[in-house]
Amino acid sequence: MNVYQKLNVCRSVFHKLQLKKSGQNKFAGYFYFELGDFLIPALNIFNEHGLCATISFGSDEARMEIVNADKPDEKIVITSPMSSAQLKGCHEVQNLGAVQTYTRRYLWVAALEIVEQDAVDSSKGTEEDASGRLGEVVKALETQNGWALLNLAKVDEQGYQFL
Repeated sequence: MNVYQKLNVCRSVFHKLQLKKSGQNKFAGYFYFELGDFLIPALNIFNEHGLCATISFGSDEARMEIVNADKPDEKIVITSPMSSAQLKGCHEVQNLGAVQTYTRRYLWVAALEIVEQDAVDSSKGTEEDASGRLGEVVKALETQNGWALLNLAKVDEQGYQFL
C-alpha cells in the first residue's frame, strides 16, 4: 500500500475506537479531545500499519511528516502556522511549550480527521433553554436567519447597535 492508502486505513481504525474526551471548556460547556486522549492509540495504529509521523517547529510554521516506513520516499506533509501564547504566571518557555502542544494536537487532528463538536451544537443547551434567548439565537443560526440575529443582537441593517 502507498502512504495515502495506509493513512486512510489508520483513520478508519482510529475512528472505530471508543476514546473519551477529557478536556472540558467550562465556559462554552463542551468536552474535547486533549492530545493525551488520542496520541498513544494513534501512534500504535500508525506503527501497526507501517507509518511514522514526525513533527517539527519552525519560527513561522509547524510541520507534520507522515512517512511510509516501507517506502520512506512516500510522505504526506501537513503544516500549520505558528502562533503564540501569553499564559498568566508562566515563563516564556512555558508559553512556547503550550503553543507546541496545541499545535501538535491540531496537526494530529488534521492527520486523523478527528471531528470535534461545533460551537453552535455545543451551545444548544436543554429543552428548558430552548424558550430563552439562547434558544432564539440557536434557532436563528440553524435557519440562517440573519435578520433574526440582527434583532437579537439589537443591531440594525447598517450595523448600528441600539439599546
